[in-house]
Amino acid sequence: MKYRVVWAIGWKVFILAFGLCWLTVGRVMAQQRNRQQLEKEKKQNVEKVSQIRAILRKTSSQKQATLGQLKALNQEIAAQSKQINLLTEDVKLMNSEIQELRRSSNRLQKDLEKLKKEYGDMLYAADKRRQQVNPLGFLFSAESFNQLVARYKYLQQYSEARKGQVRQMEKVRQEMLAKQQDVERKKKQQQGTLVVQVNESKRLEGLKDEKNRVAEELSEKEQDLRTELAESRKAVNRLEAAITEMIRREIRERQERERLARLARLKAERERIAREKAAAAAAAKAASTNEPEAGKTETAEAKPAEAAPEAVERAARKPDERRNNLLNEEEAALASSFAASRNRLPWPVTRGFISDHYGVRPHPVLKGVMQDNPGIDIQTNPGEVVRAVYDGVVQYTTYVTGMYNIVAIQHGDYYTVYAKLKSVSVQVGQRVKAREVIGVVATDKDGVAEVQFQVWKSTSRMNPESWLIDR
Repeated sequence: MKYRVVWAIGWKVFILAFGLCWLTVGRVMAQQRNRQQLEKEKKQNVEKVSQIRAILRKTSSQKQATLGQLKALNQEIAAQSKQINLLTEDVKLMNSEIQELRRSSNRLQKDLEKLKKEYGDMLYAADKRRQQVNPLGFLFSAESFNQLVARYKYLQQYSEARKGQVRQMEKVRQEMLAKQQDVERKKKQQQGTLVVQVNESKRLEGLKDEKNRVAEELSEKEQDLRTELAESRKAVNRLEAAITEMIRREIRERQERERLARLARLKAERERIAREKAAAAAAAKAASTNEPEAGKTETAEAKPAEAAPEAVERAARKPDERRNNLLNEEEAALASSFAASRNRLPWPVTRGFISDHYGVRPHPVLKGVMQDNPGIDIQTNPGEVVRAVYDGVVQYTTYVTGMYNIVAIQHGDYYTVYAKLKSVSVQVGQRVKAREVIGVVATDKDGVAEVQFQVWKSTSRMNPESWLIDR
């Protein structure tokens, strides 16, 4: 019975410590994941805001308000709003963390009180036993040496259990103090975040005022804006026509390549059949010299029939049925790997933000006017280098009025197009690797440096935003 008391005390200490860890580990792990994701988003958004501000400072250096300046302000307002939302989430998460810390502290307080009570019970029981039985008398009253050893071990284990109880109480007390300190630290951190949030909100209001000022100044130049929009539409149409013709020409070249390959296969198949017929005829002639006359008739009847023209062409066409778009093996593999890279392609410029999104969208100033963008415009710093987003072959380079220099890179039956380049550093037919420099971004008359990026699959254009890695 006495031994069971010692073991029961030891198990209580173990179960208490284990339960304490198990109760909090789930919530702590979940909060860590939320905290890590939130901090990552905050860091990315701060970097984005910093890039936009740097680009905006250069754009704002122009004496007159420009569309580029307005686009940058719109993007900074969006990023600033997101930052405020992230700070709000941060405050909510810290509230949750503080509540969890308080719950943990309360649990530890209860555990400490329980441990103190158990320890008090142990001291009371030990004192009562000492009054009834002297420990030395308890040892030396053993009836045998083995019983003496067993009683000694019992007293030793009981003493260790008491010491363990003391250590556990101290450990729980230290953890409780640490939790209370964490609560205070989190409360101070939360107050700091609230101050930052207020400052960011004030900045957001200032950005909105600046945007309204720029938009009002631009609205006074409605005729100029309409003229610029008309010229922009012409430039977009010229670029789209050039890219479409380039892709169609490439498709015609593939078709011609496949036609010649098919004719070569057809010729080879016919030659093979002719060789087989000649071999069969030679075998029949050799057999006729060694067989009776009746056998000659049988041999002549046994010669192979000529293959039908449809069968010849079907056999010649069969080896190249792997793709309907006439890609060779290398091009098919490249197209497949490019398609698998959706949402993972690097941006064509290191720094910048999307100033014009893909598709039909309202004009930022002219009311009721829509504009169609076949790709995305990425506003960046003047002189920024432009890089290929994936391995491929330079298929086309040219100059288009309003779009400056353009480069088209083929990735199987996919194409990436880079327009508004000041200069080009690659040549048609050149193989390029992902992130290899292909040119330098151009800067327009308003001081706006912007590259247009497009993605095509055959003659159909796609939304480039769904291909680039998220920033």
